[in-house]
Amino acid sequence: MANVTIKAKENGPLLVEVDGNIVSKLCRCGASESKPKCDGTHAKIGFKAESSEIKIG
Repeated sequence: MANVTIKAKENGPLLVEVDGNIVSKLCRCGASESKPKCDGTHAKIGFKAESSEIKIG
């Protein structure tokens, strides 16, 4: 079974990691032009949020 980790980066996107490799960066600020993927807009709009992490498997 693969080890999956979802990391919410402080003031940034959700990083989806499978077996230690980042496979996707998902928007968490809601302002990305390429939803659901992060396009870096969070930095331009001053998005603020705490970091957290969830491990699956």
